Amino acid sequence: MLTPAHNRAAFIDRTVKGVLSQTYGSVEYIIVDDGSTDGTLQLLQSYEGHGTISLLQHPNGENRGQSASLNLALSVARGEYIAILDSDDMFHPRKLEILVDYLERHPDVGLAYSNGYAVDENDNVLYEMHPPDHQEENDPNRLLMDCYFLLPQNAVVRQSVFDAAGRFEESFRSAQDHDMLLRIVEKTKIAYVPEHLFYYRRHGDSISAKRQDLRWKTGFEILRRAAKRYPYRRSTIRKRRAVLHFRMGQVHWRAGERGKALPHFLMAGALDPLRGFSVLTGREQVR
Repeated sequence: MLTPAHNRAAFIDRTVKGVLSQTYGSVEYIIVDDGSTDGTLQLLQSYEGHGTISLLQHPNGENRGQSASLNLALSVARGEYIAILDSDDMFHPRKLEILVDYLERHPDVGLAYSNGYAVDENDNVLYEMHPPDHQEENDPNRLLMDCYFLLPQNAVVRQSVFDAAGRFEESFRSAQDHDMLLRIVEKTKIAYVPEHLFYYRRHGDSISAKRQDLRWKTGFEILRRAAKRYPYRRSTIRKRRAVLHFRMGQVHWRAGERGKALPHFLMAGALDPLRGFSVLTGREQVR
């Protein structure tokens, strides 16, 4: 179990307790404090006497980002299976038991993920993460188009798969989860377990809610590397580039930067005219 933590004093206690309550019997829990300044480190230090928890920091207590923190944890992890939990999210008590059991029974699968719920700051359920008819197609093209499941809090992965895929890209301060998922699905078979086993925190201070411009800018570099690394379909690459331009257009439009938004919208329409027409006519909702 790995958790990178940066300024999550409001939520980290619930996150840690969710791991300590796991029914799976053998958990090595590595937490990396990533230069917190809000009391998160002090809260984590109160757990240091618990035998299953190892608390790490970067040299001089630096803030080096989520990727560097995960790589530090991966460098010392000894388990056969790796699960990552963000510092504001939570696991169902049987999360590890169920997904590890699935991987034990399916040696050809390198990553197993589940359904879950999005929750608000007070743990109230907002919606379920996957619809009842969700199916895993094991198609890297689908995952390139849409990062439809979450690596940090959703998956259990064999350590050997991380060894094959490589470590998290430390130059990315956003969207590193999508980059890693692509490299994993390019290497191994993945599987979906239709049980609700995690809770994804939605709040205004979450990493996913901030710096959307950085996420989509990073997306262009992720796409460039993916196209160079793996034989994705040309149509997938073109349509993903259209999505990224559309998202960048949205960022600029919401910021009142109409002049910057328009070229992105035009490029999105040129790259994927059928989808662009569907969005303009209201046939497809883009959130």
